[in-house]
Amino acid sequence: MKRSLLSLTIAFIFITLSGQDKNVSDSAWNFNGVTSLNISQLSLSNWAAGGEDAFSANAILNLSAHYLKDKTAWDNDLSLGFGLINQGSTGLRKSDDKIDFSSKFGHKASNKWFYSGLLNFKTQFAEGFDNPASEDKVKISNFMAPGYVSLSFGMDYKPNEAFALLLAPLTGKMTFVLDDELSAAGSFGVDAGKRLRSEFGGSVKISWNKELVKNIRLNTNIGLFSNYLKDPQYVDVNWDMLLTFKVNEFISASFVSQLIYDHDIVFNLDTNNDGTIDYSGPKIQLKELFGIGLAYTFNK
Repeated sequence: MKRSLLSLTIAFIFITLSGQDKNVSDSAWNFNGVTSLNISQLSLSNWAAGGEDAFSANAILNLSAHYLKDKTAWDNDLSLGFGLINQGSTGLRKSDDKIDFSSKFGHKASNKWFYSGLLNFKTQFAEGFDNPASEDKVKISNFMAPGYVSLSFGMDYKPNEAFALLLAPLTGKMTFVLDDELSAAGSFGVDAGKRLRSEFGGSVKISWNKELVKNIRLNTNIGLFSNYLKDPQYVDVNWDMLLTFKVNEFISASFVSQLIYDHDIVFNLDTNNDGTIDYSGPKIQLKELFGIGLAYTFNK
């Protein structure tokens, strides 16, 4: 699986970058992407005010290849992110980890509506731990643990190049936990000892990618899913946002956020620190990341 994913990623990058050298003004393909590397470092020596040495690095890669001609539309998007942080004596640990690939194929039904199918794949690169600096750290995630694959069919509303709304009443969602430890623990809603959980329901995906003002671009995606077969009142939410601020051709700042709510992901919490778990249930997950560093953006 890892080799297949790496091959897919390399092929996608090659196809996207090779498109820059062609005259695509009359082509049905549109290629664009954002890549950035942000690094920060803090070193202290005999510093009376206190503090700890710190180092962090974060890389982001967003690539898109969109095809539109006659009655056919095909949108392909790849979003990768990985970050590391080392502060004081806590050791090196990851601060960001994301793999998200989607491919949406549509056939025009009317002026702004398409019959569409969407394939989406999400996971992460590396292991994650609840307390990485502790000797008794507990693994809580890994590559393909969780891994999500969904296949949706419905109608796609595309009034312009920036906005798309997919209404998919037929959606299959599969949650994979291919790590033995996490599978045995029944993580991410998969039954203990199992590696796969299948759901069938309806989904909505909203996408918006637009330059708000000169050199400031917003790319956001909101995904909603309801399982028809169990607790349909609990809607899974996945909201990604990337806001980029271009300083010049090679320097930019970026703000990344992700909000997740999944009723099947259970958190066991000791809210009053008395050593006893007094809450077990779902919670809103929120990640935010801001950085400034080297970047390259293209749109062909």
